[in-house]
This record gives sequence, C-alpha cells and structure tokens, in this order.
Amino acid sequence: MSEARIVSISGPVLRARATGSFGLREAIEVGPSRLLGEVIRVAEREVVAQVYEDTTGLRPGDLVQGSGAALAVSLGPGLLGHIFDGLLRPLQGGEGPYFAPGLRGAPPRRFAFEPLVAEGAQLAAGALCGRLRSADGREQWLLVPPYRSGRVRKVAAAGDYAEDAALIELEGADEAPIGMRQIWPVREARPVAARLPADAPLVTGQRVIDSLFPIAQGGRAAIPGGFGTGKTILLETIAKCCAADVIVYVGCGERGNEIAGVLEDFPRLVDPRNGRPLMERTVIIANTSNMPVSAREASVYTAVTVAEYFRDQGLHVALMADSTSRWAEAMREISGRLGELPAEGGYPAHLASRFAEFYERGGRARTLSGREGSVALIGAVSPPSGDFSEPVTTQTKRYVRSYWALDTRRAQARFYPAIDPLASYCEDAERLAAWWAAQGNDGYDQRRREFLRLLDDQAKLERMARILGKDALPAKSQLSLLCAELVSEGFLRQSAFHDIDRYCSPARQAAMMRAIGRFVELASNAVARGVSPVALASLPEYRRLARMKEDLGEADLAAIAALEHSLDEAIAALESARAA
Repeated sequence: MSEARIVSISGPVLRARATGSFGLREAIEVGPSRLLGEVIRVAEREVVAQVYEDTTGLRPGDLVQGSGAALAVSLGPGLLGHIFDGLLRPLQGGEGPYFAPGLRGAPPRRFAFEPLVAEGAQLAAGALCGRLRSADGREQWLLVPPYRSGRVRKVAAAGDYAEDAALIELEGADEAPIGMRQIWPVREARPVAARLPADAPLVTGQRVIDSLFPIAQGGRAAIPGGFGTGKTILLETIAKCCAADVIVYVGCGERGNEIAGVLEDFPRLVDPRNGRPLMERTVIIANTSNMPVSAREASVYTAVTVAEYFRDQGLHVALMADSTSRWAEAMREISGRLGELPAEGGYPAHLASRFAEFYERGGRARTLSGREGSVALIGAVSPPSGDFSEPVTTQTKRYVRSYWALDTRRAQARFYPAIDPLASYCEDAERLAAWWAAQGNDGYDQRRREFLRLLDDQAKLERMARILGKDALPAKSQLSLLCAELVSEGFLRQSAFHDIDRYCSPARQAAMMRAIGRFVELASNAVARGVSPVALASLPEYRRLARMKEDLGEADLAAIAALEHSLDEAIAALESARAA
C-alpha cells in the first residue's frame, strides 16, 4: 500500500510527498479520520488529491494512504428508496454532521433470494443469476459482475440474506463469491452488449414535452433557465410522472431548501402506475451547496453509475441532474486551486470532455444479460442572468438531443411549464412519429409542425398587433392569433396542481392534438369562405376546446372525440349562415 505525507492543503485540494507509487484517479484515505479522497495529479515525488469530506483539522505531515484501486461505490438492491450523498454514503437526519467522517457506505439490508441457476451451470459476464425481493415486494435481479464469468461451484439455498452475504461461488480459488453488492468505479462506464437506436419516447405526462419536444428512452435532454423559471419544479414533475422504472435524482450543488423540498415530497408521493409510494423506485443523491465541493464534482458520476446498474437489470432509468451548472462550478473551483489556466468563463479547458463523458453514458442498450434497458439523462442548466450563450449551456447543447429552454417572461406570467417553444428543439421527433402513430395519433409529425408554425406566426403578429391593433389585422392573421392562443393556453399550459391536468397520457394528448388540429383546419376553410374569426371564437365548442385540458380527463377520451365531431357541425352552421 502506497503512502504519502501532506505538504500543503487548500480547501479540498492537498499536495503530498509520496514514498510509494500512486496511480491517477486512485482512491485514498487521508488523516487520522481516514477521509475519502482521489488522486487527480501525479508527479515523480508528489501527488495532488481532492478530498470528498471536510478537511478542517488536517495538517502537514498527516498520512495519505493509497488503496490501489480507482474511486468506486457499492451498488446493490438496497439503493432503492433511500437518500445518499455524492459518494453513496447514507445521509442521516437530525442534528450534527450529514455522516460520520470516514464513512464508506450504507449498512447491508436484507432481501429474499431465489436462485435461477444450479451448480455446474456456466455463467457469462453480466448474466442474471438470481431473483431478489424486498420487504415491499419489489423484484430486482442478482447480476454476475461484468468482469466475472465461469462455472458455478456453489449456490446458496433460497432464503433471506443480507446484501453482503455470499450467494454464488464460481470455480477458481482466487475468485471472491458473488453477492448482492458490486463495487464499480464511478468514472468508468459499465459495458453493454450493443447500443440500440431510440424508437420510443420516455413519456413524461407533460404535453409541451411529449408532443412537441419529446425525449426518447435513453435520450439526453437539457433544461436551461434563469433563476425562478421552474427548473427544479419541472424536474420534480417529470420524476413523479414519467414512465421510467427507476428514478435517480441528483441534487448537485443546489440550495439546501430546494433539496429539502424534494426530500419532504418524494416519500409522500404515490406512484400513479401501481399506487405504491413513489420512493420505492427512486434513489436520491443529495449534495447541497454547503457540502464539500469536490464531492459535488463526483456526485454526477456516482448518479450515472447507479443508473447504469439498474439499466443492466433490464430497466428503463431516468436520471435528473439539478444542476450541471453547479457541477461545472465545482470543476472551476478545483481547477483554480490547482493553478490551471482558465478557459472561457473561467471554466477549465476540460469542461467539454467532462460533459461528453457524462452525457454519452446515457442511451438505450442491450445488456450483457440479453435484456433491453436504457438511461435517459435530463440535466438542468442555470446560466447566470439567463444568458444562454454562456459556456455551460453552449457545451451542453453539443451533447443533448432535446433542448427545453425556459423563458423568464413566461414564468413571470405564471405560464407553466415555462418552456419557450420557439427557443426549444428536439432532434428525435421525426424518429418517434412511428410510435405516436401506433398510439392512434396518425399525422403526429404534421400536427406538431403546424402547432410550431402557429406559435411562430403568433410571435411575429403580436408585434404588429401592438402597433396597429388586433382588429386592424387581416382576417387570416386574426385567425392565426386565435389558433395560436388555443394551442398555447389550451394545450401547452399545464398545471401541476390540478387533479385532472397534472398528468396527460399519450392517448389523451393524441386526442387533444386531433381536436385542436381539426379546429385549425375547419376554421381556416371557414375564414376563406368569409366567416369572421370573431364568430369562430364565440362558438361554445371553441370555449369547450380551450377548457378540455381541465374538464375532460383520462376517462373522457370519447367526449374529446365527440367534441371534435361537434366542431364540424358548428362551423358548418356558421358557413351556411354566411352563405345565406
């Protein structure tokens, strides 16, 4: 085991004179409390390391011990339903520190084990070899570690075991037995058998996202927005309602009161899919702004490693990172303490490569066990003063395929979600059109384009209407404003506090899009025949169309279809009256 002695300390960064050989990214233990750290620079006789705990009390001459292995975390079934810090150490409630100095991991929990293999069976790397069941009845799988394979020598009998119990032994005297827990380096991506293309969306229940700017299963999305635009609320809403099997929520450097809100809300929420507590399929990694900054830098890697572990079980995982700007700020602080030359905005020159490492670990894949799983990455970005040209937002756009730009003016007008449809985009929308067609939304891509065209026309026409007055505009322009208002207020605006409107299924979204699209089509033909846009706006069917998001719920799809048919009759009556 390599050793070194501290020479100097600057916040979380220390320099030590080495008496042995250290490796880059090697995990270390520092001082009498054995604080966890990681080597980030190696010279001939000196190592530079970052410490993931409070360094108060460390002094020159204190011992630094190397582990000989990369910084890693313990992965296992006991992660679900619990709250950890940036290195998967369980956070404790009450007064005092978040955890005892030098703590390494959570205490083992017990699960029911059912073997799926027999003695003599040949196991490949990553194979499923057992079924695990928690006290709440949720099933997980025992996996062969990705670096292990061989013939089974011994299998534990079915029963109740702790996470650290030996369950399966493979042939080979030097091989440790397989248990529920696996140790995996956080900065190394877990291997898969094959990468698969995105062909289905991750349904979030938010119409502006699912219908206009969808994210695929295994996709990557960014939510940039200034202070108060609703980034955290939108992430929490997606976490509550999205169709992922597992939610990994990482609060990276956010204010403590925001994380406290998450910790208070999630244990009380009910999963709409099964009526069970939502926390049963959630892992929360909390690293607030007053926690050690170096642990914030590692928390994002820890979160994506946890997500990959559940993906390898054949599950679809959604990872919410709030926010990657605080992660970049942690990199900037550590880089400054190292004396590195700053790049744009004072951020380190390796900012782009770190963002690439993170976002490229998302995706849909065929796992080593032959199952299909995915990791969708959704990162919030907090640009200073809402400036979307700053380095973190600019670099993030290089690696995401869905971009949900939050608008300050919309948020101030209490329009939520405050996603600006003219500044946002999705590169997977056309690819996902086939999935929407299978859900009964034929012509989805055409309606989506029509909605975006109307919103674009609205932005142009409103400037003219403020100068000339809306009544002075041509009838066609007035109709464009009327239809855009219907799309904006009747479809895109969605209340997270309304019992009916807080979640919208794909079937209901498709029905609403068809009804609004039908009105746009019929109204355009009617105006061409001389019908006034004012007459169209006064129709009772128009008002019902604008209110259907709150009046017609998931069980009222037939009523939405009936409203679509009544539009035909009402507008035809207006045309007949005009002709007479």
